[in-house]
Amino acid sequence: MSPVELRPRVADPAAGGEGVLRLPAPFALHHGGALASPALAWRLTGPSAAPVVLAIGGISGHRRVAAEDEGWWAPVVGRGRALDTSRFRVLGVDYLGGSGASTGPASGAPFPTLSAYDQAEAIAALVAGLGLPCLHAVVGASYGGQVALALGARHPALATRLLVVSAADRIQPMASAWRGVEREMVRFGLRHGDAEGGLKLARALAMCTYRTPREFALRFGGEPVAADGRLRPPVEAYLFARGDAYVARYRPESFVCLSESIDLFRIDAAEVQVPVTAVAVPEDQLVPYVDMQAFVRRLPAGRLVTLESLYGHDAFLKEADALRPIFADCLEGPAR
Repeated sequence: MSPVELRPRVADPAAGGEGVLRLPAPFALHHGGALASPALAWRLTGPSAAPVVLAIGGISGHRRVAAEDEGWWAPVVGRGRALDTSRFRVLGVDYLGGSGASTGPASGAPFPTLSAYDQAEAIAALVAGLGLPCLHAVVGASYGGQVALALGARHPALATRLLVVSAADRIQPMASAWRGVEREMVRFGLRHGDAEGGLKLARALAMCTYRTPREFALRFGGEPVAADGRLRPPVEAYLFARGDAYVARYRPESFVCLSESIDLFRIDAAEVQVPVTAVAVPEDQLVPYVDMQAFVRRLPAGRLVTLESLYGHDAFLKEADALRPIFADCLEGPAR
C-alpha cells in the first residue's frame, strides 16, 4: 500500500470538514530524534457551536470517526449514537506514524520511534492551531486511551474529562509478548521481500488476542472444512481473511511503528490531572481487568466502569448499546 499524499492545507475549522496542519518543526520526539517536517491530518464532524470531543482509537483508527463519514467507529459515533454528532462536535486525527495523511513511514525508509506522548503533543498543537476551545472530552480506546492519558498528564487544561476504554498506565508483559511476535513477522516479511505476507500473518495473530476464546468457540466450533487440498479448522479462514483485509488498507511499516509505540508506553498515573472514567472489560486479554483496577486506584480522580463483553479487547468496536449509557454518564454530566 502506498502512502497517502499529504495535502498542505488547513480548512476552516469553523466550517468543519478536514485538513492537514503543518506542525512546528523540528518536532522533537519523546524517545529522541525529531521529525523534520511533520503534519497532522484532522477531521471535524458536528455543529460548529457544539462542545468538541476528540475521539481516538487503536493504531488502525483514523480521522474519519463518525457514521456520516463512513468512519471506523460508526456504531458508536454519529447522529443519535453514543457519541452524538448532533450534540457534540467530533474531532478525529490520523496518527503520526500511521497509514493516513499525517507524517508516517515510507516504504523501505527509516522512521524514528514514536510515543503516545508525541501523539499528544501533536494533538495539542492541532487544537491550538485550529483555534478550538478547550475540549469537552477526550474519548480514547486502546492506543487512543494511552494518548488520552498522555494528554491528561502533559496538557491538563486541554480537556475537562477523559473517557478511556481498555488502556492502563502500563503494559501487560504478555500483551507485549504477543505484539513483539507480530512485529517480528512483519520485519521478517520486509527482510524477505514479502512485507504484505508478514503483515497478513501478524494481523491474523492479533485477532486471536483482540477477541475471546468463548467467542471463537461459539463461532468456529464446527467440523474442519476442505480447502486447498487439505482440511482446515473453520477459524483459519476467518483469521486469514482479516489479515488480507488489513493488508489492503495498512502499511507494514506503520503497523510496526505504532505497535511498538503501544509497548513503550508507561505513565505515572498520579500525573494525570484530569478526571478519568476508565472502562475495563474483564474478558480483555490485552489489558487485564486487575491492571485496570490497579491503574484507577493510582489516579488522582478516576472511576472504574466494568463492561462485560464476549468481544474482549474489541468491545469498544462492538458493544455500541452497552457503551451508550457509559458515554452519556461521562459526557453529559459534570467532570468528576
